[in-house]
Amino acid sequence: MITLHRLGHQVDPFQINPDVIVTVEATPDTVLTIVNGQKIVVAEPPERVADEISNYRSTILAEALLRRHELREERGQLRRVVPLRKQSAAAYAIHAVGEPEQTA
Repeated sequence: MITLHRLGHQVDPFQINPDVIVTVEATPDTVLTIVNGQKIVVAEPPERVADEISNYRSTILAEALLRRHELREERGQLRRVVPLRKQSAAAYAIHAVGEPEQTA
C-alpha cells in the first residue's frame, strides 16, 4: 500500500493499493481513477504518485526474491542461477566440445 493525501477541506492521509489505480491525471489537481471508475483528488503531484508506485513495486519484488533465497537456503536447494537467454550455436559448440570448431 502507498500513502497519499486526499485533497479537500483538510489534507487527509489514506492508503491505497497501487494495483487498483488505472490513471493519474494532472488537471490542475492530481486525480486518480481507480478500477471501479471512482476518482480521488490527491495533494501529491503525478510524478510523486508514480515514484511511490515504483518504489512500492520494487520493494515487493526485492522482498520476494529475498524470501525465495531464504527458502532455498533452508531446503539446501541453493544453486547457480541459469541465464535466461539461450546460448548461440557457436557458444553451444564450444561448451559441448571444449574447443571451438575449426573450418577448413
